[in-house]
Amino acid sequence: MTRFAALLAAALTITLGGTAMAENAHDFSFKTIDGQPLLLSEYKGKAVLVVNTASFCGYTPQYKGLQSLWEDYKDKGLVVLGVPANDFGAQEPGSNAEIKDFCESKYDVTFPLASKEVVKGSKAHPFYKWAAATLGEGMAPKWNFHKYLVDADGNLVAAFPTTLEPKSKEIVAAVNKVLAK
Repeated sequence: MTRFAALLAAALTITLGGTAMAENAHDFSFKTIDGQPLLLSEYKGKAVLVVNTASFCGYTPQYKGLQSLWEDYKDKGLVVLGVPANDFGAQEPGSNAEIKDFCESKYDVTFPLASKEVVKGSKAHPFYKWAAATLGEGMAPKWNFHKYLVDADGNLVAAFPTTLEPKSKEIVAAVNKVLAK
């Protein structure tokens, strides 16, 4: 029976896009923009702001605010994680190498970047499926630069819309709150 239960759990995980067994954000992984494993469990004990990004969007200048937030809070326990996505208006058409070069040369980005992912719909990365299921479909990304805040224990604690700047009082207050725990 134990083998059957394991097979059933594996089948459910595959069927549900890897979210069936997920208890928190630390259960997920991405690949870095350079193709290396990026396990969210490596960020246990830190808050993580996960942001789906795009290079050719009207909100692309938010990279500047994300970098500033990263610089202000990285030594206090915040990780900013950019997740490039081409889901909205095809505004991230480039390769991972092109995205990395753009972010570093135009915005001096030094925070971690994941490889390009799908962040909406049935083909969304499992983290994004889990986030939408956890907070409700109304909190799923509706455009580039949607932000999710994960606390040090891997709990998804907030979502912020595209229009909210990274250094807004709402995001800074939420970051300070999770870092104070």
